[in-house]
Amino acid sequence: MKFCIDDADVAQIRRICEYYPVDGVSTNPSILARTGRNPYEVLREIRSVIGEDGELFVQVISDDAEGMVREARRITAELGSRTLIKIPCVPEGFRAMKLLRREGIRFIGTAVYTAMQGFLAAKCGAEYVAPYVNRIDNMGFDGVRVAKDIHDAIEANGLDSGLLAASFKNSQQVLELIEYGVKAVTVSPDVIDGFVKNAAIDDAVSRFRSDFSGLAGEGKTMEDC
Repeated sequence: MKFCIDDADVAQIRRICEYYPVDGVSTNPSILARTGRNPYEVLREIRSVIGEDGELFVQVISDDAEGMVREARRITAELGSRTLIKIPCVPEGFRAMKLLRREGIRFIGTAVYTAMQGFLAAKCGAEYVAPYVNRIDNMGFDGVRVAKDIHDAIEANGLDSGLLAASFKNSQQVLELIEYGVKAVTVSPDVIDGFVKNAAIDDAVSRFRSDFSGLAGEGKTMEDC
């Protein structure tokens, strides 16, 4: 399973990459807008942090297939072949996916709220499908269940695709899909920080230090013994 950061804050991305096993970064127009900077400047900085092997996900803006394809060509020319184009799962988006597949440009289906959207994107050749787990929850449905349904439909039909599950509010949602065997998740820095934010963990580590100080002396480590 691949683990990606859902953000465009370069400082946050650099911090998360320093500590955790990150495979890539996912952005969208709203995330990029929050930076207040030229999108390509931000994306090039992100590319420099994750390296040429990291997967970078960038969304198109056009509402017609031809425009989406032109954007995809520019994005990949600027940011490299390890950049995947996020295409909304709407009729023009599906048409764009078919065109991109012929050109060999990698893409994913995004703005996914239903299992049928996800299946159609996978059928069009999307390398990933991105269901919005928490946003689906906020509509009164079960976002994790919808993500699992898409995963099952892809597996049952032998399609060469998989989930890049997105829009999480807590670590439990992420864990449930990890346990289910999805292809990838993309998670915001604040939710990532919550993965290991636990008073019991902090207490255990503190007790180990305290007990060792009693044995070897205050501030001593295994290096000093």
